[in-house]
Amino acid sequence: MSNSPTPPGSDWIAIIRRPTLDEFSAAFADAVVLEGSVVKQAVVGAAAILRFFDATRVMYDSIAFVHESNADSRTFLEWEGVYQGAPVAGTTVLTRDGRGKIVSIRLFHRPYAQVLAFSAGLDALLKD
Repeated sequence: MSNSPTPPGSDWIAIIRRPTLDEFSAAFADAVVLEGSVVKQAVVGAAAILRFFDATRVMYDSIAFVHESNADSRTFLEWEGVYQGAPVAGTTVLTRDGRGKIVSIRLFHRPYAQVLAFSAGLDALLKD
């Protein structure tokens, strides 16, 4: 029996696919913050971050993690995808506290034209 490596981003994907807010929140510190190139201001708290990922999940034509590195309290995830028919890629950086809870998510998209388009699409989805 072979021991195949875990695909990049598997643990993170499992967290963002948790079906309830309580299950999702269990992965995060109370004051978790998401910052990124497609948001105008920090997204604070597990409920707001879940809403962010629920919105972004339906925006991509496709997305996949292609590389993962771990160092100390940080996980670095590189991803590639397609948004509105055009390539998009980026990096997600997760920072954990001493208990293993995620305290910070930094999410960076590229290229610049896709940052602008994705940000506008996200704003439209998240409008109350």
